[in-house]
Amino acid sequence: MLAHVRLNTSLLAILCGVLFTLLSLESVAQERPALLFQETWQQAESALGRPSSPHASPNQYYLAGQSAVTNNNLELNLYGFKASDITVYEHEGRVDLWTGLAGSPVAITLKSRNDYLDLSGLAKLRAIVRTNNLHTLHPVIKLPDGTMAVGSQSIDTHGAFLTVEVAFDNQDWYALDPVEVVVGSAIAEPDMSLIDEVGFVNLSSGGGHGNAGWSNVSHVEIFANAVSR
Repeated sequence: MLAHVRLNTSLLAILCGVLFTLLSLESVAQERPALLFQETWQQAESALGRPSSPHASPNQYYLAGQSAVTNNNLELNLYGFKASDITVYEHEGRVDLWTGLAGSPVAITLKSRNDYLDLSGLAKLRAIVRTNNLHTLHPVIKLPDGTMAVGSQSIDTHGAFLTVEVAFDNQDWYALDPVEVVVGSAIAEPDMSLIDEVGFVNLSSGGGHGNAGWSNVSHVEIFANAVSR
C-alpha cells in the first residue's frame, strides 16, 4: 500500500513537471516581439510646396515624401492619384501626415530597407492617429510579390488624437489596388510572416481644412521580428 502511494506521488510529480514545462514553452512561444522600429516624422524645408488641391490655402505646405522620414532605415511610400497632396503638419507637439488635401483615397506605408517584417502571431502596429467626419483608417500591408491588402479593422477616433493598436492575424484581408486605392476581392490567409510594407489606408478623399473629412497619422511603432531581405 505504501509503495502504491509512493508510486502515485511520483507520477503526480512527473506530470506536474511536464505541465510546468509545457506552460513555460507556451509562454515563450507567445512572447510579444520587441519594438523593431518607430517613425516620428519631421518637417523639411526642402519639402515646401503647393498642393494641387482646390482646398489648399495660398500658403506653402510641407509636402509628404521621404524628407519627412526621420529613421534612415525606413522608406515612405504613398499610394493614390492625389497622394502627392498629403502634407506634414504639427499638432499637440508631434508631427503627423495629414490627408485633408488629398482628393482621392490614399495609403501611407513604411518599408524597412534591410528587412521584411514578420507580422504573424503577437506582432502589432501601434500609432497615434486622428480621423474626422466619418473618415476611417484601415491597416494596409504589401506582400513581397507586390500584392497590397487592406484589413477589416476600422479605426475612427471622432476628431481626437488617440493611440491605436493593430494585430494582423485577427482580421479579414482584401486586395487593394495600389494605383486607385480601391478594395477588391477577399484574400484568404495572406502570409503574415513575410511582409514588405505596412501602414494605413484612408478609403475616402480629403475634405479640406476645418471641420471636414480627413485623417492624420502621427507616431508609428512596429513590434515585429525582422526577416533579412
